Amino acid sequence: MDPNTASPKARLRGEVVYFFAYDIAYELSRELPASVMGHPVSEYRLDASKRNPKHLVFYRPRMIRLPDEQRQGPHGPVSIRIEAKILPIGAISLRVRVPFEVSHLADLVAYHDLQFQDGTLDQEIRRLAERLRAELAPWVLRANEALSEEEAYTVFCLEPPVDDGTPFRSGIWLETHRESIAGLLNQENDSACLSDQEIHESTSRHISYYQHDLAVIDWDAALLVDTPSEWEECLYAIEVANLQLAELEAYDRHLDLVLERSYRDLAGGPMRTRKALLTSLRELRIDMARFSDELSNINKFLGDWHLARIYETAAIRFHLSDWKKGVEEKLKTVGELHELLKSDHSNRWMMALEITVVLLFILDVALLIAGGRK
Repeated sequence: MDPNTASPKARLRGEVVYFFAYDIAYELSRELPASVMGHPVSEYRLDASKRNPKHLVFYRPRMIRLPDEQRQGPHGPVSIRIEAKILPIGAISLRVRVPFEVSHLADLVAYHDLQFQDGTLDQEIRRLAERLRAELAPWVLRANEALSEEEAYTVFCLEPPVDDGTPFRSGIWLETHRESIAGLLNQENDSACLSDQEIHESTSRHISYYQHDLAVIDWDAALLVDTPSEWEECLYAIEVANLQLAELEAYDRHLDLVLERSYRDLAGGPMRTRKALLTSLRELRIDMARFSDELSNINKFLGDWHLARIYETAAIRFHLSDWKKGVEEKLKTVGELHELLKSDHSNRWMMALEITVVLLFILDVALLIAGGRK
C-alpha cells in the first residue's frame, strides 16, 4: 500500500493544535481578576500518567477557556476550541484545537495555514489577542506600544491508526510513512519532491515511550501519535518552548534598541543624559536577572523524564540555547557599558574633588599671604 494512503478502516483522526505566543508587556500582575473577557480565570493543571517518579513539579499559569465556535474547515464544518494562558513574564499563549478526520497524511497539509470563510485563523487569533491585551491593561506593568508579531507553531495530534486489527507500532509506522510525515511537517503537498536528506532531517528528532506513541518534532510543526488522553502532556512541553522562544526574541529586540541608544548617547551626550543612561542600564540588568529566573521557572518538568525529553527536543529545534546565548552576550555588553559609565562617572567626580581640593589650597595660601601682609 502507498504510505500516503490509508484503507477506509484506517482513517486518520485527531486534532490540529495551534500555538500563538505574544509578548504584551514587561510584566503582568500575579493577582488577576476572577474573570477575563467574561470567562472565569482558572489555574492550569497537568498530571502526568505515564512516567515515574511521580514527584511532579509543573509551572501552573492562569488561563481562560472560550466557548467552542463553529467554522467551515478544509474538509467541512469543524468546532474549534480556544484557550488562553496568561503568564506574569508579560506574555500570553493562545491555543486553538481543530478536530479532523482524513484519509491521507497529505490531506493535513491544508491545515498549516487554516482558512475560514471570513478570513484566516492567524487574523482571527490576532484580533483575539488584541482584545485580551486591552482587557488585561489594568494589570499590566509597562505595556508594549503595540502587539508584537506572534510566534506560531502547529502540532498534528493523531490517534494511533488501526488497519485490519493490526496492533500499531510507532517505529514501524514511522519508517513506513517517513516521507509523507516529512511532507506534512514541511507543508509540501507532494512529499515525493523532498530529498532523502530533507526527509531524514525533518524526521530525525523523534521520541517514543511506549510501542504505540510517537513524537516527531521539527522547527515549524510537530506530529504526535498517541491516545487523546495523553496528548496534553506533550502539547504543554512544546507550548512552553514556543513561549520561551517568543520571549527571548522580544528581549533580544529590546536589547538591540537599548544598545543602539546607549552607543548614541555615549558618542556625544551631555552629562545629564549619561547619568540617566547609567540608571537605565542598572535597571535593565536587574530586569534581565528577573526575566531569566521567570523564564527558567516555566519549564520545570521535574519528575517526568519523558516530558523533559520532549521539551529538550523542541528547544533544540527552536535554537533556544542560541537565542539565550545571544541575549546573554548582549547583556554582557550592557554590563560592560554600565561599568564604563560608572568608571567615567567616578573619574569625573574624583577630578571634580581634586580640583576642589586644589582650589581650596590656593584659597588658603592666598588668605595666608593676605594675612601676612596685614
